[in-house]
Amino acid sequence: MQYDLVVIGAGPGGYDCAVHAAGLGLRTALVERDALGGTCLNRGCVPTKLMLGATASIEELQAQARIKVARGDIAVDWSALQNRKDKLLAGSRKAMNARLKSLGIDLYDGHARVAGPGRVEVSAETASVVLECTDLVLATGCRPSSFPGLVPDGRAVLDSDAFLDLTTMPESLIVVGGGVIGLEMAQAAHRMGAQIHLFEALERVAATEDPDVSQALQAIFRRRRWNVKTGVKVRSVTTENERAVLVLEDDTQVEAEKALIAVGRRPNTEELGLESLDVKQRGPGWVTVDEHLCAAPHVYAIGDVNGRIQLAHAASDQARYVARLLAGKTQSTYAPGPVPGVIYGSPECLRVGTMVEELEAQGKKYAVTSSAWAINPIAQAHAAPQGFVKVVWHKDRVVGITAVGHDASRFTAAATIMVRDGWTKEQAESLIFAHPTLDEALMHALLDE
Repeated sequence: MQYDLVVIGAGPGGYDCAVHAAGLGLRTALVERDALGGTCLNRGCVPTKLMLGATASIEELQAQARIKVARGDIAVDWSALQNRKDKLLAGSRKAMNARLKSLGIDLYDGHARVAGPGRVEVSAETASVVLECTDLVLATGCRPSSFPGLVPDGRAVLDSDAFLDLTTMPESLIVVGGGVIGLEMAQAAHRMGAQIHLFEALERVAATEDPDVSQALQAIFRRRRWNVKTGVKVRSVTTENERAVLVLEDDTQVEAEKALIAVGRRPNTEELGLESLDVKQRGPGWVTVDEHLCAAPHVYAIGDVNGRIQLAHAASDQARYVARLLAGKTQSTYAPGPVPGVIYGSPECLRVGTMVEELEAQGKKYAVTSSAWAINPIAQAHAAPQGFVKVVWHKDRVVGITAVGHDASRFTAAATIMVRDGWTKEQAESLIFAHPTLDEALMHALLDE
């Protein structure tokens, strides 16, 4: 079969690339060996948020109970939640499949292997087919990583995929890794009553965030009686007598019903046959790309697999750019605006733009203005006053915004626009912020009130 474009991988990047390319007139094929939607829909962003959403009322009630204005219990049926998750994800995949058909995109179920320039072999259980194409896009994503001694066994020691499939939540949970995945899943388990033991090799949790954000998170988690250990090295996590046992380098042992290994991700590039192309890879297999996201002549890599940034919306943005490039709608290099990132849960963390540490490393002068979450009436209404908003300025313009607090993600778009356009204080003063809203926390940080 001959195509203008073949896309390998149907996650956010691959799916969006195929859809936009077909919409621009390119004859397109999409290859997926697992399920439409990739990690984000099936094993990541979406199911995690379903769990956090279903358990949010538990956190809300506990917050109101602490200030003695409410009492009671909320029982979440975890098995029913899993059933709802499965139905919602199946419905999403069905809708995606219908969209592909409406656009004339051919979907191939099977394992793709590059057979040479412009040739992709798709192997399924019953048959194989060779697809010929002018251009190829790699969008194969990534998967949970592990290290010696920290290998999930599917029994008491789990990776994030297996954690999301639990039919009951454990009464205690060891979490190795204090990044986004570990923190979000730990919060869901905490809400369901699990005692959390969190271990991070770096000196702080959420190490990619502003240090003050990390400090605020650690203070909140310890207030919830989590056992948080940072700057420690884990020697091993194994299943013993059907329970998880963690051993630190100093021989300290911690036992729990389950353990979650969340120590990073690695690219899905094995067995793709990339050796038949002039594709360079680095580290565990990240595909190296140029300023056009090109990995080799007529070969492009988008999303997690190129190792630039592991966010679904970043993958989708790269996908739309490559589709326009291949359709002749742009010739410019890929230059995305500021990419926002959010850690969900309670509290939430928002970050967009350049942070203080980056400016210091570049030797640039900066200024910081901030506002405490506690002065915000909506935060107080939800009995969640912990947190702050911080605005980073360079040459009197906004270059970065970060926040930690109740529902901080609500002003993600506004913060991104302000950073993208380099707002001045005068612009902030000219905007009317509704009262009472969480947006006022951003307003006070901008105006340094």
